[in-house]
Amino acid sequence: MHPDAYIDFTAGTPRTGDLNVAWIHGSESAKHNTDPDIQVHAYNEHTLILRQNMAVNYEAPFMFLLFGNTRAVLIDTGATESADFFPLRRVVDGLVDAWLAAHPRDGYGLLVLHTHPHGDHVAGDPQFTDRPDTMLVGAERDRAWEFFGFKNGDGDGTFDPAHVDLGGRVLKCWPSPGHHDAAVTLYDPCTGLLLTGDTVYPGRLYIQDWPAFVRTIDRLLGFCVTHAVTHVLGCHIEMSREPGVDYPIFTTYQPDEPPLQMTVDQLRQIRRAIDQVDGRSGRHVFPGFILCVEGGTRRTGAAG
Repeated sequence: MHPDAYIDFTAGTPRTGDLNVAWIHGSESAKHNTDPDIQVHAYNEHTLILRQNMAVNYEAPFMFLLFGNTRAVLIDTGATESADFFPLRRVVDGLVDAWLAAHPRDGYGLLVLHTHPHGDHVAGDPQFTDRPDTMLVGAERDRAWEFFGFKNGDGDGTFDPAHVDLGGRVLKCWPSPGHHDAAVTLYDPCTGLLLTGDTVYPGRLYIQDWPAFVRTIDRLLGFCVTHAVTHVLGCHIEMSREPGVDYPIFTTYQPDEPPLQMTVDQLRQIRRAIDQVDGRSGRHVFPGFILCVEGGTRRTGAAG
């Protein structure tokens, strides 16, 4: 790589980007929905947030595309396999081409990772299996842990973060079980974004393993004490702006959504809610999220 092409992603403090965005949120009538199948929002020129249209799949998951000097990473691949209905590969290829046009370099790669292996986060994987210069890492625990180099910790759920180098832009990653035993959290020091998958987001937090979920939230809070976190970004919006009111499962029109981004203080609110719930199964409603503990209300279909 020519020295002039090198981008310094290590400024010392995170660079806050733009989250002043109106997310596509479906339509009262699918046939009248003129939104794109995938919305693309530039947090900054090297960090893109994608959202699947609810008219394509009610889960409407968010995905993340981050660029480094030698490769980009796509985090999650959405809820629909067919490229005819959900052209994720075409959209990502276009975004990578546009970035390379502005930052020319040879031999640029793409890494595909996942926050966890539920269907609404991995369905688009087949679109990337034959893509040149691409490493597609399976989301199942064994395959993901092998890639990240995670070990079994010291018995109390602690792990040293793994590092994923995109070429001068190095993400920190660690296991975050509770919602799923293969769940992973990723942190980008360049932007300060903490990517929490389905562990934390403004919606129904489905908890498969209560003790593991508590350890995960404690670990997230401990991480935020020692690292600059600008925003906590999960993969769904399910709440409305009315405190404690969520949109029902299978909803395809959510005109009154709150922002995707959450704060470290909201993580603290989740920790206080954990103390109130104390492991009791069921649906426990709080202003900005709902704890759905195993044995209570569960997401159907893609399983969260």
